[in-house]
Amino acid sequence: MTTHTLETAGADIVYDVHGPLPTDGGRPPLVMIGQPMDAGGFSTLASYFPDRTVVTYDPRGLGRSTRKDGRVDNTPTVQAEDVHAVIEALGAGPVELFGSSGGAVTALALVAAYPNDVSTLVAHEPPLIPVLPDAAAAERARAGVREAYEAKGFGAGMATFIAMTSWQGEYTDDYFAQPAADPAMFGMPSEDDGSRDDPLLSDRSWAISSYHPDIAALSAAPTRVVIAVGEESVGTFTARTSVAAAELLGQQATVFPSHHGGFLGGDYGYQGQPEAFARTLREVLAGQ
Repeated sequence: MTTHTLETAGADIVYDVHGPLPTDGGRPPLVMIGQPMDAGGFSTLASYFPDRTVVTYDPRGLGRSTRKDGRVDNTPTVQAEDVHAVIEALGAGPVELFGSSGGAVTALALVAAYPNDVSTLVAHEPPLIPVLPDAAAAERARAGVREAYEAKGFGAGMATFIAMTSWQGEYTDDYFAQPAADPAMFGMPSEDDGSRDDPLLSDRSWAISSYHPDIAALSAAPTRVVIAVGEESVGTFTARTSVAAAELLGQQATVFPSHHGGFLGGDYGYQGQPEAFARTLREVLAGQ
């Protein structure tokens, strides 16, 4: 693995290249991106592609990538520019791209803006509130996460986030009538460490979940766009956004093993089924 730093006007972007460049066998690089997860979250998944050159990166302001623009918000169109710059620096495009969660949103923005950068995009569970029929209620639920975080800190915010993202179906009155989520029920600390800068629990990443994909641009792009959803995610927030986004693109969401973090090998205390997940990803990239 080699690590590189790409200096742009707004940030110094750090990315890792696992394997040779130029790539072996004429296959393009396989780029893996997340948000707010950085490159470290893809270590297990990348290990199942020893025959491919895999590229991972840290989004600006996260991990090792430092910002110079004076901002703290995470915006998909800005991050798409960063990924575009990395792909240009690789000099081996168009690439194949796997985007997870907020990274899937960034990837959709990338393909809309730079359709020749990516040959195949697998967008796994993008959290796109505007595509939901209950978008206004979902926004209210998202605001509840920030309110809990602002009031009581990380444990309360994360417990509320888990309650929101594991809720089955639309956000009805029953959801909002629930008692406040108890951090202890999810193994979260109840004490407040005083920080309020978490990219997941604050409003710093609201531009990600508020993004409305440019369906016309995505449909016109030469990129094969595949919206993916975990088999264990059925009925949850990111499963519903995935199914709705796929329908807008005239497709059915492609089912992957496990859950929202199905490619993780215990990273962040979140165990998926990485071997099965990688096997499905390989099949989808091959068009099977």
